[in-house]
Amino acid sequence: MGAIFNTFLYQPLLNIFVWMYDYLPGHDIGLVIIIITIILRLALYPLTNKSLKAQKDLQELQPKLEEIKQKFKDDKQAQAQATMELYKHNKVNPMASCLPLIVQLVVLIALYQVLRNMLNPEYDIAGNLYSFIKNPGVINSLSFGFLELSKKSVVLAFLAGAAQFWQAKSMNRAKPPTTAGAGGKDESMMVIMNKQMLYMMPVMTVFIGMSLPAGLTLYWFWSTLLMALQQVWLFKKHDKNDEPPSTIGDGNKVIDGKVVE
Repeated sequence: MGAIFNTFLYQPLLNIFVWMYDYLPGHDIGLVIIIITIILRLALYPLTNKSLKAQKDLQELQPKLEEIKQKFKDDKQAQAQATMELYKHNKVNPMASCLPLIVQLVVLIALYQVLRNMLNPEYDIAGNLYSFIKNPGVINSLSFGFLELSKKSVVLAFLAGAAQFWQAKSMNRAKPPTTAGAGGKDESMMVIMNKQMLYMMPVMTVFIGMSLPAGLTLYWFWSTLLMALQQVWLFKKHDKNDEPPSTIGDGNKVIDGKVVE
């Protein structure tokens, strides 16, 4: 497994980094990180779109899912069947958001190893370079003339946390009214949990970012920022073009915190 990871992820990423570092004016590794972040975001764009759309659809269906739980609380089989019918009717795949997250995690691990090794002056990159890639020797870790990417950066950690907060904020749901039906109470609890995650994830991002080399935190910040921009654009398009989820039971709809008869 380690050999596959090295052959198909670590080594290609390392060679792309070195090739760009060799040919970009100024040999700025920070600029290389930003460019590769944009390339990776573009490569993951279709998967990310599916993941974000699945999350948005699941949020819109949440009131109806809670209604199903209340209606069939004593019959788990009927509850599961009604849930699957709701997903099928609204063309929602609850697993669609998992694959992009797994892919991004694997890429992040590979990037961490590449950046950790590249920014280490004692690491010899020659053994992992392709024959047509020029060996630059020691990589200069100073970026933009002031940012030392081999060391920790509190500023970048907070920027990454801020980008994480914006992304989570744009995903947050409005609080449903108390007249939202049987699932209203559970829905309110879900909103409370979402708000807790809204603040917990950015705080965790800051603390983790402060423990990482600034080069990886720079990638994390740009990647999260680009994903948040993609999310905002997709949700605006989604809200404009998509129909609201189907109704169940008494026919009422819960949309953006309001009950529609």
